[in-house]
Amino acid sequence: MSMTDQNPENENRPLVMVVDDDWMNRELLEAYLRNADCDVVLAHSGEEALSLAREHAPDLILLDINMPGMNGYEVCARLKSDERTQFTPVVMVTALDADDDKIKAIEAGADDFLTKPFNSLLMMTRVRSLLRIKQLHDELESRNNLLRRVLNRYVNEDIVDVVLVDPDRYLHLGGDTRTVTVFFADIRGFTAFAERRPADEVLQTLNRIFNELTEVIFDHHGTLDKYIGDELMAFFGAPVATGDDVLNALRAALEMQRVFRRVCDAIGNPDLQRLGLGIGLHTGEVAVGNVGSERVMSYTVIGDVVNTARRIQQEARGGQVLISETTYQQATPGLDAERLDARLLSGKSEPIVIYDLHGMRLSG
Repeated sequence: MSMTDQNPENENRPLVMVVDDDWMNRELLEAYLRNADCDVVLAHSGEEALSLAREHAPDLILLDINMPGMNGYEVCARLKSDERTQFTPVVMVTALDADDDKIKAIEAGADDFLTKPFNSLLMMTRVRSLLRIKQLHDELESRNNLLRRVLNRYVNEDIVDVVLVDPDRYLHLGGDTRTVTVFFADIRGFTAFAERRPADEVLQTLNRIFNELTEVIFDHHGTLDKYIGDELMAFFGAPVATGDDVLNALRAALEMQRVFRRVCDAIGNPDLQRLGLGIGLHTGEVAVGNVGSERVMSYTVIGDVVNTARRIQQEARGGQVLISETTYQQATPGLDAERLDARLLSGKSEPIVIYDLHGMRLSG
């Protein structure tokens, strides 16, 4: 088998790289490993080992120390400093037996040490042990990646990083009290549009619009709560508060109006020109956390602030962004907003003041 033209034979078997400048040592180790149902990649130098490790991503590396050119200590240190191979177990295999040599190998990042001549049974026992550890690490990484993909459906990447640092705090039933800005956006006229279209076309159109609108939420550090028919709900300030959550929500609302028009124009259906986006925002204290069961839960916000935000949104015409006086006061000065007459919203006992947001004179 060529040292440089090698491919793993079976992705279900562990792949072990053997690095040694002595061909007899390479072939001996290869025979032991293949007999133990491992695939093997061979390298005769440190430079080749680094190249093949990046190409094949081995599950374990058996690495000789004394080689011409780059020695095993340097190879090990390079492997452990590369994020692509930093968790790959490395076993130093060498005739050196002094404690100083072992310490130097460990300092370079080696996970184990075998002294030549070695007992084949002892070697394979250590190899299997390290392969089990590598498998557990890979399974954990796979689960973390799955969790990251799931979380990315609700919040942007920066918030995901914070949640994963302390998952016990954020990924459990219940929650705490926070001040957030709740955001509702509804597509005006979509019900009439849907009545004249086949269901698959309606779904395709709605998904294309929501795909763009959701990115606006994430780009401004918001959290998507849910889709309700042709309406979406989001909030700003949880699970992680940025300190600019009200401003982020307002910027998102104005940007969403621009994106909505752009998407409708890009789809090219003349009937979409009759649609508009009505947006409403309100800021206040809510209970925020996971609601449901231990098996199925939803991260959401609960409280009168949510109801008020939705009622405000229902007052908005297509293309309009309406905000509560509370939201307005927390964002001024710098807003280009028109104060409207106080109005009694559905389900409310007292009239509230609403502002029609036209723009922002703030930087960022």
